[in-house]
Amino acid sequence: MPFQCPVPVNSHEAVTLGHGGGGRLTQQLVSQILLPCLDNPYLRGLHDGAVVSFPAAERLAISTDSFVVDPPFFPGGDIGLLAVHGTANDLAMCGARPRFLSMALILEEGFPLAKVAQVAASTREACQALGIAIVTGDTKVVQRGKGDGIFINTTGIGEVVSEAEISPKRIRPGDHVLINGPIAEHGISILSVREGLSFQTELVSDTAGLWPLVESVLRKGGDGIHAMRDATRGGVASVLNEAAEQSQLGVVIEEEAIPLREEVRGACEILGLDPLYVANEGKCLVFASPEAGAAALEAMRRHPLGKDARCIGQVVEDHPGLVRMQTGLGGSRVIDMLSGEQLPRIC
Repeated sequence: MPFQCPVPVNSHEAVTLGHGGGGRLTQQLVSQILLPCLDNPYLRGLHDGAVVSFPAAERLAISTDSFVVDPPFFPGGDIGLLAVHGTANDLAMCGARPRFLSMALILEEGFPLAKVAQVAASTREACQALGIAIVTGDTKVVQRGKGDGIFINTTGIGEVVSEAEISPKRIRPGDHVLINGPIAEHGISILSVREGLSFQTELVSDTAGLWPLVESVLRKGGDGIHAMRDATRGGVASVLNEAAEQSQLGVVIEEEAIPLREEVRGACEILGLDPLYVANEGKCLVFASPEAGAAALEAMRRHPLGKDARCIGQVVEDHPGLVRMQTGLGGSRVIDMLSGEQLPRIC
């Protein structure tokens, strides 16, 4: 069979195996869809890597993550927005200002090119809001039925601005536990779309880039900010258990202090889910000394992403390695680590 010239990308409506072959179709995918959205001086060279500079940085933070969320488009965002926010937030939890990302796309044959463009546009929006540049990347295509539309891997580099070490090892008895707003919104919004559920009020993901809020918390709290974690897979319960285990201290939280929107509470009750274990993509837990905690909470509430921030508990010397919750009925129960995957492919 004679060789045929590839058809230009603009004659295709969906991804073909040729788009991952490294030839003309790959070049057109990058130059006509991805580069116009993500263009910057670093990426423009289309090299296999990027050389970046940190003239004033003494410490760098690096994080990598992969995103396989199902479905890739959901109320409040999509997989592109999520990929930027997820990796940027991991850097922020290290006390680092996110600066640069790499992004690798794994596309399934047949995935609509219009949706690739939509993801690229969301990615650009998230990067611009956080002052991040995507400096290098990669695209691969798998055969139809061998993937699930689109997966994304991102690796981020950030400039550590906090002089103190942000680590669970610094958690101390008496530390306040702060959260910047209502929980469980991302997981419930994903599940509502995945299962075709409808509620009176649309449930929207809380996906957000947390660095601007975190920067203000670090500025106000200083050395009194001991540890931070974003409560993604496994939810608030998993973060608290990890902190208790790593610090070998106990954590006590107040059920009535945990911010939770009524529509999310109702959805969790209908679905039989505990909101403490449901994923978030725009919520972080901060462990801070009492003095720094008060300043950090005020800083959170001054930011749009923290207007509903609360202190939900504190660190204690009792029951090391365990998390206990004081219930609204006056009782107490152990909040254990999630034993399995409550909601798979949530991010």
